[in-house]
Amino acid sequence: MGEAKRRQATGKRSPVSERKHHRTLLFGAAAAVGVLVLMALLWWVTQPPGAGSDELPVATSNRPFPSTYDAVGVSIGAADAPIVVREFADYQCPACARFAPASEKLRDTYVKEGKVRLVFFDLPLRQHKNAMPAALAARCAADQQAFWPMQDKLYDSQSDWEGLSDPVPAFTRYADELGLDSRRLSRCIETDLHRDVINQSVGVSQKMKVASTPTVYVNNIRLTRPGWAQLDAVIKRELSGQP
Repeated sequence: MGEAKRRQATGKRSPVSERKHHRTLLFGAAAAVGVLVLMALLWWVTQPPGAGSDELPVATSNRPFPSTYDAVGVSIGAADAPIVVREFADYQCPACARFAPASEKLRDTYVKEGKVRLVFFDLPLRQHKNAMPAALAARCAADQQAFWPMQDKLYDSQSDWEGLSDPVPAFTRYADELGLDSRRLSRCIETDLHRDVINQSVGVSQKMKVASTPTVYVNNIRLTRPGWAQLDAVIKRELSGQP
């Protein structure tokens, strides 16, 4: 007797059909449990470490970061802030663009509150042909008190200018959008006005044995996973130890 006729006659599935139905239910339940376990694992892995977590990096040396090096960086924040965050970055570096929102959030929180001073060091990598012009653009914008807005613009628009044979017109357009004197900025870039100090910044990276970007220090603690989660957790831990 066929399955349809059997069910019509008895109102029940055949034993074979019943076993198949049970297997389908079991497979479905197992798949649902697997999805829930995977979601829980992903949630656990992506949770930021707490300020007291053993997973956070610690200083590998008692030597403080030489503050005299800060003169060739660009700083924002209180001179007497208890924490100094130092970032080495390349404007054409994709990982640096991903870190940029963390830097912006840092400025909007701890720096504004007087708890952190941020120092940015240029480290244009040789394989990125437009990294130096971008660094020049940001330094030239600093002459018009717009270093950080230009930095944010460069990272936000990285995909637009990174492959250009001549990125300067794009940078001057950003200057216009920021309300700056774009012709002044263009002249500043084209005359390499700030190349020497950028080269000095690269020299600091060499002295500190920094070869990749972004590299971020919280005082003399080098982050192992640059991003807001670890940055925030290490700052909180260090602040908790302040008198």
